[in-house]
Amino acid sequence: MTKQKCHSYRGSRTCGGGTHKNRRGGGSRGGRGHAGACKHNTFKAMKEGWMFGKHGFHRPPSCKEYISTLNVGELDELSSSLLEMGLATEKDGAISVDLGELGFDKLLGDGRVTRKYVVSVATASASARAKIEELGGQIISETETA
Repeated sequence: MTKQKCHSYRGSRTCGGGTHKNRRGGGSRGGRGHAGACKHNTFKAMKEGWMFGKHGFHRPPSCKEYISTLNVGELDELSSSLLEMGLATEKDGAISVDLGELGFDKLLGDGRVTRKYVVSVATASASARAKIEELGGQIISETETA
């Protein structure tokens, strides 16, 4: 369906607002922004859902623990380039990689594994461990997480 053209106030400079001075400034609209929000703009604030005061909780940055992770699928894709750069070694048909040396803290189980790996990492998920050990590989880690 076609939209009807708006004919109202076409050619009029002030569009029914009186002189050009009348619509100028914040006084014509009860202040700019949130001005008067607790006084005369109360219903506008309720309708638009303005929020005042503090809300929620933010943990201090010192409490946050940042864990660098790598998926087994990504490891499988990177294995050939790691061998070329000398960051991984191949012995007895297994690729040996130290992920802690590469800056990774945890090995996760997303993706497919096509080769045998011996991976040294701080922590590894149960699914990552299962996928690596399924092909005869090994994960050398301190802890196993779910």
